[in-house]
Amino acid sequence: MKPCKSAAFAAVTVLAITLTATSCSSGSGTPDPGQSDGTRAADRPRLPTYEVATGVSIDSPTLKRAQSAGKIVIGVKNDQPFLGFQDGTGQRSGFDIEVAKMIAADLGFAPRHIEFRTIDTGKREAAIAAGQVDLYVGTYTINDERKKKVGFAGPYYLAGADLLVRKDDRTIGGPYSLQGKTVCSVTGATALKEIQKEEYNTTTVGTEKYSACVDKLLKGDVDAVTTDDAILMGYAAQAPDKLKVVGNPFTEEPYGIGMNRDDTALREAVSDAIEEHDANGDQEKAYDATLGLSGSKYGGTPTVDRY
Repeated sequence: MKPCKSAAFAAVTVLAITLTATSCSSGSGTPDPGQSDGTRAADRPRLPTYEVATGVSIDSPTLKRAQSAGKIVIGVKNDQPFLGFQDGTGQRSGFDIEVAKMIAADLGFAPRHIEFRTIDTGKREAAIAAGQVDLYVGTYTINDERKKKVGFAGPYYLAGADLLVRKDDRTIGGPYSLQGKTVCSVTGATALKEIQKEEYNTTTVGTEKYSACVDKLLKGDVDAVTTDDAILMGYAAQAPDKLKVVGNPFTEEPYGIGMNRDDTALREAVSDAIEEHDANGDQEKAYDATLGLSGSKYGGTPTVDRY
């Protein structure tokens, strides 16, 4: 495994070069990732398959409950193109979905034994604490405040807060150029808390989903959307003629896999799985076939923090 920074910090300008998608809406103004780029499906990188472990025995109450139920319940997002997205047929796709499948396979669960459950940003800790999900894989930044409520394995990816703006906007080049402007993000997100700092002197709007913020941006109701650049790249890739990522990250956001705070055995097992799937190339292949389609290049997995 190679410790490094995520490809989220790579130049975002490649989006304008490599993507030829047209904006496509599914009724709400939010771009439809079903038509993500100009490449033929046959030319795109293929998703890997993950060998399902057998005879898994870990002293984890969460895992034992899942084994007894015959399924593992994983909380995810459903409105983040290339990361965690659910289309009109119910099909889920994205890098986080693939990471969830890798982890589940190492714990002994085939894809047909995974129940994906959509849990929005502001409800993650409550869902984990209540046992509504066994794991949570959905652009979930590890920080000390959250560690007081949930356990984290990882990180498996390093993102950074950035800004999504309209393509023709030349006035916003970073967080310090937001004075007098309105910025949208999801309530409870680390990026929203950051941009609300007095030093940025901007007006903020909170919503439950990032797709709602993107709708507001496309309609001209806000001047920018802020969240992790990995998320923003997906939205920009869906409407490259209308949206762009500024490409000036101003925080670091290590993505981890959330779970019961006291389940140390499960946390260690999931951390082992993250390292293994980085070492064997699964994670890079999954990245290239998902988030990589936004123009971002895989930069390796950050060093797992075993605390």
